Amino acid sequence: MKSLLSLIFAASALVAGPAFANADLAQKKNCMACHAVDKKVVGPSYQDVAAKYAGQKDAVDKLSQKVIKGGAGVWGPVPMPANTAVNDAEAKQLVTWILSLKK
Repeated sequence: MKSLLSLIFAASALVAGPAFANADLAQKKNCMACHAVDKKVVGPSYQDVAAKYAGQKDAVDKLSQKVIKGGAGVWGPVPMPANTAVNDAEAKQLVTWILSLKK
């Protein structure tokens, strides 16, 4: 029984690992100061971003550049500042995770 529980725990960690890793990266890179997964903070919720960009083939590239360079006007008058702590690979990882959060 104990080894079965260990196996279940290990399997669930493998499945959930990337989602937690990306949430941790978003926290580490200070994204969560202005965003939350399921509610508007200063910027839109990640679920709203995922819904807006669902099915757009260029969304990862377009949004990765917004993470790095910042942007304004898409979600209202409050600009999103550039995040110089994020490199290209991290931006793509974060955006891929965000787009997976569609409701």
